Amino acid sequence: MDEQKQTTTSQISPPCILVIFGAAGDLTKRKLIPALYNLKKSNLLPDDFAVIGVARAVMNDEEFRRRLADDMKELASEDTDATTWQWLEERLYYLSGDFDDDQTFVRLKDLLTKLDAERKAGGNYFFYLATAPDYFAPVVEQLGSVGLAHEKDSHWRRFVIEKPFGHDLESARKLNQDLREIVNENQIYRIDHYLGKETVQNILVFRFGNGIFEPIWNRRYVESVQITAAERVGVEQRGGYYEEAGALRDMVPNHLLQLVTLTAMEPPVSFKANAVRDEQTKILHAMQCPSPDEAGRRAVRGQYDAGEIDGRPVPAYRSEPNVAPDSTVETFVALKLLIDNWRWADVPFYLRTGKRLAARDTEIAIKLRRAPFVLFRDTPVDQLASNRLVLHIQPDEGITLRLGAKIPGPVLKIGAVDMNFDYEDYFGHTPSTGYERLLHDCMMGEATLFQRADQVEAAWAVVAPMQAAWKAEAATDLPKYKAGTWGPKEADELLAHDGQEWEETQDIHARK
Repeated sequence: MDEQKQTTTSQISPPCILVIFGAAGDLTKRKLIPALYNLKKSNLLPDDFAVIGVARAVMNDEEFRRRLADDMKELASEDTDATTWQWLEERLYYLSGDFDDDQTFVRLKDLLTKLDAERKAGGNYFFYLATAPDYFAPVVEQLGSVGLAHEKDSHWRRFVIEKPFGHDLESARKLNQDLREIVNENQIYRIDHYLGKETVQNILVFRFGNGIFEPIWNRRYVESVQITAAERVGVEQRGGYYEEAGALRDMVPNHLLQLVTLTAMEPPVSFKANAVRDEQTKILHAMQCPSPDEAGRRAVRGQYDAGEIDGRPVPAYRSEPNVAPDSTVETFVALKLLIDNWRWADVPFYLRTGKRLAARDTEIAIKLRRAPFVLFRDTPVDQLASNRLVLHIQPDEGITLRLGAKIPGPVLKIGAVDMNFDYEDYFGHTPSTGYERLLHDCMMGEATLFQRADQVEAAWAVVAPMQAAWKAEAATDLPKYKAGTWGPKEADELLAHDGQEWEETQDIHARK
C-alpha cells in the first residue's frame, strides 16, 4: 500500500506488539498509554495487539495494569470508558529487568514469542525507547544480539527513539552510526511529539492546499518569521536532566527547527515520507553558518530568577532540586537564523524558548510587509500596521489572521481586526496527547513525521556555531530574568537591532 494512501485514510493498524523500555516512567503513564487508549477509542488498533512494558521496577502484570489504571483515573482529562480500558488493560504485560543484563532480552524474546502466538501478531514488533539517551544504542544492540532487530518473512521491526538524539553534531553522528550497524535507517523512527499536534501537521495543508497563501509565502511579502515555544513551568523535578541539556539542546535542534523547516520548505513532489523530509533537510542545509563571533551576536541565553507565576512566588532556577547553586545552564534562548535560498534570502527567522515565562504558548507568527503608505498620506492615518498570520500550536490550536480595517465613524481611522480559526470550534474537542498520530504512523510504516538521520545531523550543524560561541565565553554573567516575564532584555535587544520586536502571544479563547 502506498505511503500517500496511508496518510489520507484512517486505517486500523496491522497486528503488532509494542515494547516500551522505561515503562515505569512518566512518559508511559502520561502520554503513551493514554494515546493507545485514544487510538482504540477511535477504532484504529487491531484486536491482535499487545503492549509489553520493560523497566527495572519489580512488579507483575497485574500490578502494572493496576498502576496504569490508577494513573488513567488521575491524569485523564475526561472519564475513562470502561469497555475501552478493559480491552487495553488485558493486553498489557510487564517484564522486570535491567537494560544492561543480557538475560533481560532473552526473557523478552521468550515473552514476545509466547504473546505473538497468543495474539497472532504476525512477528510485527516495535520498540519504544523511553529511556535515558545513554541506553538508546545499547538496547538496540541487545535486541539485535537476540535476533529481535532483524526483519524477514514480511514481518517488521521498528525502533522509536525519543529525544535528545545526541547532544551535539559529533554525538548525533556517532549515535546514527551505532544504530545503523544493527538496523536499517528505515527501521528507525526518531520521534518529536511536537509533530503530533494538529496545527503542526496542518502547516503543509494550510500552505499547499490553499491557493491564497502560497503565492505570498516568500521574501517579497514576508518581513520576518517568529517562532515561540514558551512554558510557565520551571524544570520541576527534571533538574538533573536540565543541567545536562539546557534550553538550546532541549528544544532547538528538534522542536523549533522542525517548525522552521515545515514553515520554510519548498513544496514537495508528494506527501510521501522522503519527499517531505528531503525538502525539510534542504532548509537546514541552507541556513547560514556564522562565525563563532557572529553566532554569539545572533544568540541570547538567560536563566530564570525568582519571581511570581499566577500571584505565587516561585524559586530561581539555581534553587530548584538537583540544580547546582552556581549553575550556568540556560533556561531561555533566543536566536536569529537566516536561510540562504531564493525564497527566504534576508528574511530573519527569530526563535525563542524558555522556562518560567509569562505564558504557556507555542506559535508561529509570520509578519507580512507593510502596504505602501502613499494612498494615506493626506489622511489622519499616521502609519500602517503589518498584517500578521499566527499559527497557534499549543495550548489552543488554531490560526489567526490580523488585518487592518476602517473604524466606523466620519474620520478615517484604521484598527486591527483578528480573524480567528479555532480547531475546537470547527471540529470539536478530541482528546489527544500528541502521540496518537505518531504511534499510529509507526505501526503503519508512515515515516513523514519522524526525523531522518541526515535531518538530525543537519539540525545539530545549525546550532553548532552557537554552542561553540557559548563554550568559548564565560557564562558567569549569564543574563537573568524574573520568573513570569518574557525573558532577559537582551532578547528584546536582539530584535531591536533589526528594528523588530517580539509579537505578543495570543490566546484564542480569551479574546472571544
